[in-house]
Amino acid sequence: QNIVASVDLHAKIDLETAAEKLENTMYEPEEFPGLIYRMMEPKVVILMFASGKLVCTGAKTEREVYEAVYKLKRILEENQLITYVTTK
Repeated sequence: QNIVASVDLHAKIDLETAAEKLENTMYEPEEFPGLIYRMMEPKVVILMFASGKLVCTGAKTEREVYEAVYKLKRILEENQLITYVTTK
């Protein structure tokens, strides 16, 4: 089973810097607007967009999706690659 999930972090992601700082990424904005991030554990591929939207593929369970998204969020925060947008 392969789960595909879309997520909105309600934040802006600095894809340019993320491509430089993070390992296992591919970012070619002239070909595709998203950054491709290959996470090893859980083994998933996450497409990240500057808008804060994500698409997670390759997860075997719903739990793996949650694990991957929380892990990515922590990585983005630790590397100061994410800016949360407040809505009123």
